[in-house]
Amino acid sequence: MNIIKLDAIDSTNDFLKKLSQTDSLKNLTVVTAKSQTNGKGQMGEKWLSEPCKNLIMSILIKDLLLDINAIFTLNVAVALSIIELLESLKIPHLAIKWPNDIVAENKKIGGILIENSIKSNGTIESVVGIGLNVNQINFENLPNASSIKCILNKDFDLDEILIKIINEIKSTLSVLKNDNSDFLWEKYNAKIYKIGIPMPFEDASKKRFMGIIQQVKKNGQLELLLEDDSLKCFQIKEIQMLY
Repeated sequence: MNIIKLDAIDSTNDFLKKLSQTDSLKNLTVVTAKSQTNGKGQMGEKWLSEPCKNLIMSILIKDLLLDINAIFTLNVAVALSIIELLESLKIPHLAIKWPNDIVAENKKIGGILIENSIKSNGTIESVVGIGLNVNQINFENLPNASSIKCILNKDFDLDEILIKIINEIKSTLSVLKNDNSDFLWEKYNAKIYKIGIPMPFEDASKKRFMGIIQQVKKNGQLELLLEDDSLKCFQIKEIQMLY
């Protein structure tokens, strides 16, 4: 297991992407940092993390995805791996807020950002960024954030959490390699936050509307039942849930 540990970096994802361009890295190479100055979240948002308190990591995954149309399945596998880890720690009320936030007790405790690149030979290489709030307890100006310590009221060893997540990802990816993605998709949709419950959403033009999540489709789109009883699918950047 190749783990590169850094004290501080602008972004573990950016570091790993640059490293993979110049070095021949092994599959599942991991970069982790005590702090990062320019952590990235979904849709250009910043991922803010208190130094030395949380898990900040990126993992290189290659020789797995063969079809560009199936790239969201990797999101599914990674999200479920984190859920498995948190369930083993007895974290209650876990869910996946589409597309890839990890929620516990209605508050965000983790996030995933996957960046894919297609190589000249047609293979797909993915850098999977994971941020998990572990020992941080101060979330000033972040009312919807929480951490493992906030929930369980004790500190955790970040290295132990790191190894457990890597092992969970390895286990889940083996399911994918055995062509059993349907099983993962069933588990993923069963964990979707607020599925089947009327919820407010906002589109890119700030227009608000009500919808009921039906499922996440295999292309990553969110299928909603709207107030006029029609079904409509939305891309990741088209809408966000208000909660």
